[in-house]
Amino acid sequence: MKLAIDAMGGDHAPKEIVLGAMKAVQTFPDLHITLVGDEAKINEILTAHERISILHTTELILGTDEPVKAVRRKKTASMVLTAQLAADGLADACLSAGNTGALMAAGLFIVGRIEGIDRPALAPTLPTIGGEGFLLLDVGANADAKPEHLQQYAIMGSIYSEKVRGIKNPRVGLLNIGTEEKKGNELTKLAFDLLKNADLNFIGNVEARDLLDGAADVVVTDGFTGNMVLKTLEGTALFIMKMLKSSLMSSFTSKLGAAILKPNLKQLKGKLDYSEYGGAALFGLKAPVIKAHGSSNAQSIFIAIKQTREMVANHVVDLIRKSVEEANSAKIEQ
Repeated sequence: MKLAIDAMGGDHAPKEIVLGAMKAVQTFPDLHITLVGDEAKINEILTAHERISILHTTELILGTDEPVKAVRRKKTASMVLTAQLAADGLADACLSAGNTGALMAAGLFIVGRIEGIDRPALAPTLPTIGGEGFLLLDVGANADAKPEHLQQYAIMGSIYSEKVRGIKNPRVGLLNIGTEEKKGNELTKLAFDLLKNADLNFIGNVEARDLLDGAADVVVTDGFTGNMVLKTLEGTALFIMKMLKSSLMSSFTSKLGAAILKPNLKQLKGKLDYSEYGGAALFGLKAPVIKAHGSSNAQSIFIAIKQTREMVANHVVDLIRKSVEEANSAKIEQ
């Protein structure tokens, strides 16, 4: 299995990317990784060369670059070449921790959409109290959506959750302002009817306050709403950790308590960090494209590589393609 990885994308590139890649090839004997980036900088860290190759380039897409323009103009950027390897069939999938918008543009324009998919969806796995996590899509690939798009998101999310996350018959929920069937705006009301009649384990509407309780395994919404939810959860997690730290450092007694609780607090921080669940998959493309968190360390990169490998091994893209074809054929027959 061949994976292409943007070695220069992310806050801690290339060091953490290379370390994560080395751990991955040591763990998975069937894996070959191509690191795309500055060869001299990569070789400063790379000690295990077995099944790791380098595609050299010094051009980068920065976090401040306008995504679409950067992908179109920076033809030899590490992210662009990473996507091109997947598009050309020289890699089975690609991964980057770089500019999210640019990776989505590279996925769309270089890797390309599966025929029948109207809009790709960006989907991270977010934490739940029980530790199982849930898949939220879309979180920003498309700000607007039609009911048919949410149905496609549900199909893609269900396949991924079953084949990669190992959830049998995953529960699909529609993010809404209430659980009643007739709640919501025109988009959610029409999407509800489509999801109810689809070949899915659709459990109905779910409210945002119930997401972290594990109300559903797959939650679908438009990209604008999904991105707002994602950033709210991320901000809330940071707020909780800052408040805990402030409270526990407020007195000598609380500092003693903090020392005792340190292992538990570290475990809590891990549960709140969604990068520990892997990267965000860009569903609906001809090859798996994974967006790792920008601040990923080596362990987060390793988890994202493992996730990408499982998508390839379980033929997620082919299953999505087949399911979309069947759904579209059913529409024509109706």
